[in-house]
Amino acid sequence: MKFYQKPTCSTCRKAKKWLTEEGAQFEGIDLNQGLSEAALDALIGKRDYLKFLNFRNEMYRQRKLKANPPTRAEAIALMSQHPNLIRRPILVKGAKMALGFDAAEFSAVMGK
Repeated sequence: MKFYQKPTCSTCRKAKKWLTEEGAQFEGIDLNQGLSEAALDALIGKRDYLKFLNFRNEMYRQRKLKANPPTRAEAIALMSQHPNLIRRPILVKGAKMALGFDAAEFSAVMGK
């Protein structure tokens, strides 16, 4: 499993603690390091790219991305340049994925 997170994010820390308590084995990926556009494109796959935008981010609000959604290419470029625009944490196992921390969704991704 891959766990995409930002170490300073309280929700990410909570999710990481939960995963550890559940005995999950995962590779932690620090979103502060950024992701290339190709890596983001592969991560999003055929899913709705708009769900990957962090609607709580200041830039999201300033650019009024809810009212004027960017194209997929624009969104990926923005998230690549500004990792805080990526909704987090993200847990991935094979084709299963959970965006944001929800214990039930994380359990489903883990196959529990």
